[in-house]
Amino acid sequence: MTKNPLNERQQRAVTSPTNQILVLAGPGSGKTRVLTHRIAHLVQGGVAPYRILAVTFTNKAAREMETRLENMLGGKANGVWLGTFHATCARILRREALPGSSLPFDTRFVIMDADDQLSIVRRAIKELNISDKLFRPNAVLSAISNAKNNLILPQDFAARSYRDEVILRVYQRYQQSLQSSNALDFDDLLLWVVRLFSANPEVQNRYAHQFEYVLVDEFQDTNRVQYELLRQLSSAYGNLFVVGDEDQSIYRWRGADYRNVLRFEKDYPRCEKILLEQNYRSTQTVLDAARGVIDQNRNRTRKHLSSARAEKGKQIVLFEAVDDHEEAEYVVSTIQRALRDKLAEGADFAIMYRTNAQSRVLEEAFLSAGLPYRLVGAQRFYGRREIKDMIAYLRLVYNPSDDVSLGRVINVPARHIGDKTVEALQEAARSAGISAGELLLELGAPEPEAAFNGLLPARIHGVLQPFARHLHEWHNQLDSASLPALFDRILEDTNYQAWLDDGTDEGTDRWANVLELRKLAFDYETRGLEAFLENLALVSDQDTLPEENNAATLLTLHAAKGLEFDRVFIIGMDDGLLPHSRSKDDEEEMAEERRLFYVGLTRAKNQIYLVRAERRSTYGSYEYSTPSQFLEDIPRSLVQESGKVKPVRRVVNPAWDETMTWGRVPQAPASARTPQPALQSRYKATMRVRHPSWGDGVILESRIEDGEETVDVHFESVGFKRLLASLAKLEILS
Repeated sequence: MTKNPLNERQQRAVTSPTNQILVLAGPGSGKTRVLTHRIAHLVQGGVAPYRILAVTFTNKAAREMETRLENMLGGKANGVWLGTFHATCARILRREALPGSSLPFDTRFVIMDADDQLSIVRRAIKELNISDKLFRPNAVLSAISNAKNNLILPQDFAARSYRDEVILRVYQRYQQSLQSSNALDFDDLLLWVVRLFSANPEVQNRYAHQFEYVLVDEFQDTNRVQYELLRQLSSAYGNLFVVGDEDQSIYRWRGADYRNVLRFEKDYPRCEKILLEQNYRSTQTVLDAARGVIDQNRNRTRKHLSSARAEKGKQIVLFEAVDDHEEAEYVVSTIQRALRDKLAEGADFAIMYRTNAQSRVLEEAFLSAGLPYRLVGAQRFYGRREIKDMIAYLRLVYNPSDDVSLGRVINVPARHIGDKTVEALQEAARSAGISAGELLLELGAPEPEAAFNGLLPARIHGVLQPFARHLHEWHNQLDSASLPALFDRILEDTNYQAWLDDGTDEGTDRWANVLELRKLAFDYETRGLEAFLENLALVSDQDTLPEENNAATLLTLHAAKGLEFDRVFIIGMDDGLLPHSRSKDDEEEMAEERRLFYVGLTRAKNQIYLVRAERRSTYGSYEYSTPSQFLEDIPRSLVQESGKVKPVRRVVNPAWDETMTWGRVPQAPASARTPQPALQSRYKATMRVRHPSWGDGVILESRIEDGEETVDVHFESVGFKRLLASLAKLEILS
């Protein structure tokens, strides 16, 4: 008799006949197993696969679910709608953006990636003569994304301040650029499906009646538009199965709202709520430490995570380094010892941090030691120049109206097509009422229509003609040539290899990257260019992480979501880094920082190292730090101190016995110290000062520590800094 792979609560979640089910799944509790078994249970019970919709947040998670379903059901799994929110919405829009629809784009739309979106915002800011110093493109794009996540298009945008008015102007121009390019950004994929359903009840009903069962992974990361989309898609049958954990909601900055868990319980009062609390990943020590941290948060369902493993596990190592360089050296030397003694392999280790900037000193230490590593979320494969060039060529062939792609490749490799020629092309296209790419298609035809002759001066026409002819030929091969053949034709016609590979190591590496992309094109030989481009547009950092690479992984805590490692380092355990300084005066932000730390802790199977530095180098000076307040929440009995750190007894949570916190050893009483000449503070509170890099600031406090004057300063440019006065080179202004 085959042993049931599910525990009692998992089995209950899989087989429950209740219409709405909320599964709150703690980390490592088998939520993917529950989701896939639920789908298999439905199919084996007679539900047609195409009547099931399952959505998640990453392609990696979708692929894992798909593989498990194939192993469980074989061919019976074919037909299940399984994918990310964005991929599912793109699939719907491809079907519905037909001539005569209310959608302002057609089925050949392209999806702009993050770099493309930022490029369009920058261009809009420049065209509108707006200062990019006052209105940073990243901040403006974030405001636009936030509006779309709240179902707000430019015509609905309420400008309540001067800043709002400027953002609205950029938003209008940004959306016009997308529309003229027959393009969507990531947020549009969701927004337009919701608006399509709202404006066309018959379309919504068609999909709502198709999907008898709707299942959702990582429900705590849904935003308003995703919640509304799920409501629309499940409106006919009301069968909604959601799995999530409000304790792991860490994407508030991009619109995720953990309160959707509470909203679900309110909107579906008859829902069944099931807690998954048995953990199959971590030791009990790891879970107890994580519980000590997360139990400080409010507005959550408390979970008592218990490990399915017999051993309690090793204590958490807490190391305090003198500075950030020693912090990095400690990480590298610890890994080296484990590898030397054959206690672990490189891939067993992950080093996590709050901000990407923290990876620089780490990378230097790894390189100095000759230790291999892989970096997640930095220069991604799909973000490399040569890869973006080839993708832009393919996007332009697929959709000649894509102005962003045209702008990228029209003179790559160099064709003597300068800015003035491009401006003349764009002006001629506007006068003809078409896009610049469409005009090039016409100009490249063997016999251009008479209406397009004479739009451009003869000299400019001659400069553009070779590229126009190639574009016309490539576009004509869309339906006849395979994707690899089209890829090779573009490389050959543009002589891209000779231009890219200049004989240097860098040139050789870049060409190798192009060949790697070419390999991927062969995987889409039967599915075609549309599927290829859609897959590339929706790829995430985790999706580019090599499955097999025996090296330590460096990544942010945000990027660690959904991953697991045998041994985890979390560095930068200092107030201002974790929790981040931005969260200081915001209760919700602080709660999210705590959830972020909780996610990092629960990635570990066997061992956690928490590392902090007493001071960090910044622009030639040192900035002193204090231990993260989150360290106070970890029970003392679980921690083994190392380095400079010393325990300071402070009961912070009556629910935990023998709780201690961590910090500097208190100064001995004055009577016990050898008398020293008194050092006088040079700086006083409220003094205005100037720093060579950060500009003007105000002294908040000055103190003498260990014979050195330390000052707290609030700078207008960067906010709060703690500095060693003798090294800071502060000029007193008043």
